[in-house]
Amino acid sequence: MKFLIILIFVFLVNNPSKALGEDKAYFAGGCFWCVEESFEKLNGVIEVISGYSGGTTENPTYKEVTYGNTGHFEVVEIIYNKNIISFKELLKNYWINIDPFDAYGQFCDKGYSYRSVAFYQNDKEKKLIERDVKNLEKKFNKKVVTYLREFKKFYKAENRHQNFYKVYFQNYLRYKKACKREETLKEIWNK
Repeated sequence: MKFLIILIFVFLVNNPSKALGEDKAYFAGGCFWCVEESFEKLNGVIEVISGYSGGTTENPTYKEVTYGNTGHFEVVEIIYNKNIISFKELLKNYWINIDPFDAYGQFCDKGYSYRSVAFYQNDKEKKLIERDVKNLEKKFNKKVVTYLREFKKFYKAENRHQNFYKVYFQNYLRYKKACKREETLKEIWNK
């Protein structure tokens, strides 16, 4: 019994956020500024961080990811309380904020680094993503081209990209409007 108590104590000391229900999820959906905004509004989401993942270059810069050959995507790291919101609910929010049928990027941002990717960290998350893909393909009678990738490592983007939609609100609104993100999402998801 003492051994079990010691193990629990060690776990709590080394993983205080996990013990409190904190978890992380990773999604790429084009411009990370827009994806960040869509998740920060959800109850149970603690923080959303813009960054890069999926490639091989360590500590990549925005310029390297956008114009180089890093293999990375623009990704958000979502820190959430799984006692309030589930991965399944995060995934639902993800789908309605991307175009899962665009193989060239998202909205006005085209290129490999702007492709949509649903990352999984375990079999349960992988199965949820695969189930959603099947359901979307059946519903829309189209092939979902969003990548399904195992999560490996996340690199935080430069500070100027964090909370961009809040810090540079007017610039962000002009960008979002020019990309026709909202109109495209309504056209896809309001069918």
